[in-house]
Amino acid sequence: MKNKMIKTISANIVDVLNDRIFPGSINILEGRISSITEDDATYENYIIPGFIDSHIHLESSMLIPSEFARIAVKHGTIGVVADAHEIANVLGVDGIKFMIENAKSSPMKCAFSAPSCVPATTYETSGASIISEDIETLFNDFPEIKYLGEMMNFPGVLNDDPEVHRKIAIAKEHNKPIDGHAPGLFGDDLKKYISAGITTDHECFTKNEALEKLAFGMKILIREGSAAKNFDALIPTVDEHFENCMFCSDDKHPDDLLEGHINLLARRAVKHGIDIMKVLRMACINPVQHYGLDVGLLREDDPADFLLVDSLDELNILQTVINGNIVVKKGRTLFPYKKVEVINNFNVQTKRTREFYIEHNYAKSPIIEVIDGQLITKRIDKEIMAENHNLISDPENDILKIAVINRYENRELALAFVKNFGLKKGAIASSVAHDSHNIVVVGVSETDICAAVNLIIANKGGISVVCEEDSISEILTLPIAGLMSDKRFDTVASQYSKLDSLAKELGSELSAPFMTLSFMALLVIPELKLSDKGLFDGVRFELI
Repeated sequence: MKNKMIKTISANIVDVLNDRIFPGSINILEGRISSITEDDATYENYIIPGFIDSHIHLESSMLIPSEFARIAVKHGTIGVVADAHEIANVLGVDGIKFMIENAKSSPMKCAFSAPSCVPATTYETSGASIISEDIETLFNDFPEIKYLGEMMNFPGVLNDDPEVHRKIAIAKEHNKPIDGHAPGLFGDDLKKYISAGITTDHECFTKNEALEKLAFGMKILIREGSAAKNFDALIPTVDEHFENCMFCSDDKHPDDLLEGHINLLARRAVKHGIDIMKVLRMACINPVQHYGLDVGLLREDDPADFLLVDSLDELNILQTVINGNIVVKKGRTLFPYKKVEVINNFNVQTKRTREFYIEHNYAKSPIIEVIDGQLITKRIDKEIMAENHNLISDPENDILKIAVINRYENRELALAFVKNFGLKKGAIASSVAHDSHNIVVVGVSETDICAAVNLIIANKGGISVVCEEDSISEILTLPIAGLMSDKRFDTVASQYSKLDSLAKELGSELSAPFMTLSFMALLVIPELKLSDKGLFDGVRFELI
């Protein structure tokens, strides 16, 4: 299928910048809007600007950028603000270059970050690092790098870490916005963090937190992803603060992406009673203006980027147009799948079951308590059961063994316990484990835990489900950096859905077990997480 260039399109034109709707035609010449004319005709459909995801890690879709685009444009996503932090933790600058080059093979417009925190902390092992000199190179050499990626090292900002502030200074020298990441930061610490030049935050999980950050001049990205869901808590802030709010997904798994993207948030906001012009400001206009994206906003001389939708209530996508080309029509994507060369960084030997033992009699231990739909966790301290001098999972009380395995070199495993995964038997594992993307596994028996890990090691990346009792041994392979598949989006979504269902059949009641699993090593989100170096207190910011 080939993209179809259009010259003229007529409908009700939604001019968000000037807060008006009028019947008319858009005339296109060489991919740009040459003129916009008004008329007196009656039209059923509407032309609106395209949707923008203001903060996403494309890697978390398990799709390469060009394949992510093939499904996202169906939902009216014209562009994304993509933080390449994940692949940078695995492959450094080479990983960022891969994302930029692959994104060029699709029409969807991708703005990438210069990741600010690779590795995110010194309390974990990553596959690469990004230093201030690399930030300078990225801004100088790649026009696709539009901003400094989320500054997760807020202690470094507050404690005046020279390398952290050098990265911020470089972004300022290049007139690039700086993304924030400061969950639960308030008061004077928040003021100092913002005063460093940090402009956004996508980690608010309460209305009061969002309001304080807005009052101090931050822009709030309302996140609704596969694991973290903050829309309901934050949408009451937008009626008054829509000019400083945007929508984002942060992390979106492939099965959820089949259902929708930013279009779903826009529709929900309308149904919540938010005026359509305010909704489209957040979903389409604000990200373009904040990040300086080369995306059209329905003005003369702009790139001809827009959507044809059936109504301003449902916002069903009839056509997606990028640079004057129809890339989606009647639910069909009009540009093809493209093969990609595999790149990776995986260097670890298979494990033995005995390595997952914790030799001890009964012991009181800190336990990670998972909260479904949130990235934050709680800490609880309880006695752990022992069997033959080995601390073991207790599925009756939903306390399971968790491990993080360094995938870049052979090291001793980090072992702990977690509550609320719900597995009654078997194990689930993943090489998608924010931020350093070591292997993370949760399970009932050490035999299944070890088998799930070794399945990932044998394939140099993936997500797996193993249950010896039920003869289950399944994996979705992720050969690209251990994060992404080289397959078509529908194949990846189908395989992911199968593994998600298997995890739930084994007892998990989490809405997204694998997405939740991937955040168990995310040290910069409190309270308690596990890295390859051990249990980490995210409040005191130190290893336990």
